[in-house]
Amino acid sequence: MTIDATLRTAALESKAWPYEEARKLLKRYPDGKPGGEAVLFETGYGPSGLPHIGTFNEVLRTTMVRHAFETLSDTPTRLIAFSDDLDGLRKVPDNVPNKEMLANYLGKPLTRIPDPFGTHDSFAAHNNAMLHEFLDRYGFDYEFVSSTDYYTSGRFDDALRNVLRNYQAILDIMLPTLRAERRATYSPVLPVSAKSGIVLQVPVEVVDAEAGIVRFEDEGETVEQSILSGGAKLQWKVDWAMRWVALGVDYEMAGKDLIDSVIQSGKIARALGGRPPEGFNYEMFLDEKGEKISKSKGNGLSIEQWLTYGPDESLAFYIYREPKKAKSLHLGLIPRAVDDYWQFRGNYHRQELKERLGNPVHHIHNGQVPQDALPVTFGLLLNLVGVMGGDATREQVWGYLANYLPGATAADYLELDRLIGYALAYARDFVAPTLVRRKPEGVEVAALERLDAELAALPGDASAEDIQNIVYEIGKTGGFAELRDWFKALYETLLGSSQGPRMGSFVALYGVGNTRKLIAEALAK
Repeated sequence: MTIDATLRTAALESKAWPYEEARKLLKRYPDGKPGGEAVLFETGYGPSGLPHIGTFNEVLRTTMVRHAFETLSDTPTRLIAFSDDLDGLRKVPDNVPNKEMLANYLGKPLTRIPDPFGTHDSFAAHNNAMLHEFLDRYGFDYEFVSSTDYYTSGRFDDALRNVLRNYQAILDIMLPTLRAERRATYSPVLPVSAKSGIVLQVPVEVVDAEAGIVRFEDEGETVEQSILSGGAKLQWKVDWAMRWVALGVDYEMAGKDLIDSVIQSGKIARALGGRPPEGFNYEMFLDEKGEKISKSKGNGLSIEQWLTYGPDESLAFYIYREPKKAKSLHLGLIPRAVDDYWQFRGNYHRQELKERLGNPVHHIHNGQVPQDALPVTFGLLLNLVGVMGGDATREQVWGYLANYLPGATAADYLELDRLIGYALAYARDFVAPTLVRRKPEGVEVAALERLDAELAALPGDASAEDIQNIVYEIGKTGGFAELRDWFKALYETLLGSSQGPRMGSFVALYGVGNTRKLIAEALAK
């Protein structure tokens, strides 16, 4: 792709975080990567549990940096999604079936443990397939790499010999960071037991670095064994550093909880004769209780849950913003994320280039942002569907939309039709069960009676703005202490919620006659 010179110049100065990260790679290779090789981006995944949004987050953000770099440089790029699937299972995840069966395989490599879901050859294969499915859905350009494949095929053998040659240097880096009891058993190399198949956590003595032979105790017996071609794997900080050097990784980001690991792995990479990659540490996603999301606990949102109630772009939008700020991740965030995404998308083509480069949708769509806009907000759709009840259908929603968009059809508004599906699902599962309309009290009664009379007198072609002016005037002159008390009363008595939409737009969408029925029901209480 040919990059416009004006765009490249603006990107070189942009303060958007993907461009700031991409400029680190320009400094790393001012004249391009030696030998014309591709700049290599890596993301890592441990398939000891089901993929969650935190997993996807890393691939998405890394892809955004990759695209930003491609704007700044003509150097080719690659992205590797690395699965650490030779790792031993340390504990049984909380969110999988057949936990008793899995408990029998603790310590064994994830690719050698049966799939508790019964759909794939191994537990790792199942979780890797889930990762594939979602990354493919988003159209990511990536190369999947299996740790098991690279270890057992011998592709890491030279790198493993290099680890053995520098064994003492690695110990000198790692041992001071460990507690006394951990230092007593720590080894950079984890042999795979020929007896039990377990990835052993035992002290190891290097016998012959070039041959890859080590000595260790296995069930009371002293064993000499090759670590090559799948005979062992590395402790993960050492494994991380070995991969960086063996594969030539230039960029990898990690969560804030891994800052110390990044530092230690960087030191090990240098001891192995390599150069640590560029990258940054992002803050963690938290669940509704403020706890870190964990794939073994299964707390927080799954990818599938978000995409049941909101489109892909809303998830990408939420992930893009403020990567160095801890953020909650729960279903209640979806409506706001959807509307914020569409607001930024609607603004994009009216902005100057500098502003566009800082607009989240520029990075979500890699600069190819569609020009269409939504005629109604997702929040307004949710209010409409909430009033209609949990049994509302797509066709019924379009019937109400005819009040607002005369003659409009799903074929005319494909994106709106797509959002209706999400709104129906979200309202059915989370909005309708919580709606409780209270009876009006005090000055609210007279204000609702006045609103009913004003709506009855409206001409047929009254606009949403006309209706909003009426609502606003009643609130100012109806005896309320504050205008917001009037709006809150409308939401609570007519919609059954403490929050709601711009009422002029809602009435225009739901229809004057239908709104008057809501008012009559409220006054009847």
